[in-house]
Amino acid sequence: MKKGCPYGTHRVIEPKGVLPQPALKIDNNMEIYDNEILIDVQTLNIDSASFTQIKEEAGGDIEKIKEIMMDIVNTRGKHQNPVTGSGGMLIGRVEKIGPALEGKTNLKVGDKIATLVSLSLTPLRIDEILEVRKDIDQVDIRGKAILFESGIYAVLPDDIPENLALSVLDVAGAPAQTAKLVKPGDTVLVIGGAGKSGMLCLYEAKKRVGVTGKVICLGYSQESIDRVKEANLADYYIKADATNAVEVMEKIKEVTNGEMADITINCVNVPNTEMASILATKDNGLIYFFSMATSFTKAALGAEGVGKDVTMIIGNGYTKGHAEIALQIMRESEELRKIYEELYA
Repeated sequence: MKKGCPYGTHRVIEPKGVLPQPALKIDNNMEIYDNEILIDVQTLNIDSASFTQIKEEAGGDIEKIKEIMMDIVNTRGKHQNPVTGSGGMLIGRVEKIGPALEGKTNLKVGDKIATLVSLSLTPLRIDEILEVRKDIDQVDIRGKAILFESGIYAVLPDDIPENLALSVLDVAGAPAQTAKLVKPGDTVLVIGGAGKSGMLCLYEAKKRVGVTGKVICLGYSQESIDRVKEANLADYYIKADATNAVEVMEKIKEVTNGEMADITINCVNVPNTEMASILATKDNGLIYFFSMATSFTKAALGAEGVGKDVTMIIGNGYTKGHAEIALQIMRESEELRKIYEELYA
């Protein structure tokens, strides 16, 4: 059996010398190397920014969505949207474990897992797309995938339904990073707070700011804001277009008495929301861009252009304990779990 690199560089076809995520094409042959795990895939959870783009390109047509997805995987050997650069994650059953991983993993053949690394770096083969659930970004397939030695995963819990766990784990980095960044007394703004990752961030922020802090939910539609309000996830609820930076700034100024947000968390899955985040945040404040639609160039040059001294963090989807933190929210909040079951499971 061939020996592999822990980070999967042995799978890179083009260009040579890069890691699997930035690679244009990787090898999706499902004959495993000595340090790989073969997964029999059940469901793909496509990154929100990526699936939104695919749906728009396909005009909402299911067969066209399937065609675009198959073309991406056939071309790249992985599901990495060429427009957004993002992927998603999957659930499936462990089919085979390379001998070099003996004693290094607690997994066994037959375990059902969710991969916590992006599909944008995961070797994937799709044999057939069985169902597209376009309202929740999930696609059932027949196919196989490879998890590298460095790849992280979560064994699916018994007390949370699979599709619900997949939806939550897909955005687990957001609430976990929120838990790390937010402290008592902070004013926290969540842009896209009525969305899948946004609601988890609101819950975690509310828990962390305490009675002296404030949590603001900014959403695009009144229906989604009303849903969040019913679950009592924030202190203030604002309906606004996050691509309209001045509108957002004025509304945040109003609810904070001109002080603006200490921390802004951007969970929006559309482009051009960088300036709204920057203008809504106070000088020396912090912005966490979880959204994969974020442009580093627009954020960096935009902050410079308006003279804002803010710390901006790229949304790393991984932080220690992120899977446990995200799943625990589903156990703690009956209201939030009900919303997620209705919308995403």
